[in-house]
Amino acid sequence: DRSGRLEAKMWDGVAEVASSFERDDVIKVQGIVQLYRDRLQMTVHRLRPAQESEIEISDYLPRTQRNIDEMFQVVRETMERMQNPHLRQLLEAFLGDEEIASRFRMAPAAKTLHHAFVGGLLEHVVSLLNLARLTSENYAFIDLELLQTGVILHDMGKIEELSYKRAFGYTNEGQLLGHIIIVLRMVDQKCRQIPGFPPKWKMLVEHMILSHHGKYEFGSPKLPMFPEAVMLSYLDDLDSKLESMRASLAEDAHGGDEWTSYNPSLDRMLLHKDRFLAESAAVEGAHPANEPPRQDDFGDETAAEPAARAATSARPQTMSLFGERLQSALQKPKEGE
Repeated sequence: DRSGRLEAKMWDGVAEVASSFERDDVIKVQGIVQLYRDRLQMTVHRLRPAQESEIEISDYLPRTQRNIDEMFQVVRETMERMQNPHLRQLLEAFLGDEEIASRFRMAPAAKTLHHAFVGGLLEHVVSLLNLARLTSENYAFIDLELLQTGVILHDMGKIEELSYKRAFGYTNEGQLLGHIIIVLRMVDQKCRQIPGFPPKWKMLVEHMILSHHGKYEFGSPKLPMFPEAVMLSYLDDLDSKLESMRASLAEDAHGGDEWTSYNPSLDRMLLHKDRFLAESAAVEGAHPANEPPRQDDFGDETAAEPAARAATSARPQTMSLFGERLQSALQKPKEGE
């Protein structure tokens, strides 16, 4: 659900229930949750489709932790501050379109790779706007307004490429065309609605959209060919990779392993550096092998021992809401105990 994920397996009685539900249905399950290789895993004993009266679909879609209204206002204020009338008009044609704006506020940035949650596309754009402002201060030759326009529009086609009403997936248009072609059509349509929109400014915006994946092997139809296009492609890659890392680390927050499971989009496992450092601190503060822990007259540890324990317990507790609830349930005493 929106608070986390865990792997579930059903071993017995599968044939009886396999045809009782479809993809993207919500089901109720009963089973046992255990730790397997430092990850929570559920063995399902029984399941049934949930009734519509039992479902609040927002409980099952992950959602941005940031305020959507505030993020959308950041995008609008960026547009309103622009001095280039052509770029400002183009962005107003998008952000002033109620249908586009409502979908832009809710769409994920991807199905699984990065910012894969409701409001993820908007969060990605706001993050890139901040990065664009900071990095452009270091390069005086960058046209910040052109870069900001590319940031806001480069993934706008995902509002139609992805479906996100009940689960994250691809629409038929998304499968057949992809978000780059979709947004190029949208830009062309909006430019036609603006009297006298300069063709060269349109071409610059189109090139930034076409080249924002950076490399041919990343699905980019063109390589970036002017500074703002290069910067957009690098910032987009940076933000998406760091968000993918954050999500992988958060997903493994309940475990004790120093390494996450394999991240296919990044082609690597990731190090929980806080756990790595905490384990090192615990080892450094441990007693020598031949020296037993010192105790006071009551058999309690002396002042040196709590310090060693503190180093061990310094590991950040970044457990998700799902993990906290599950841990609480697992720790409840059984009846008769």
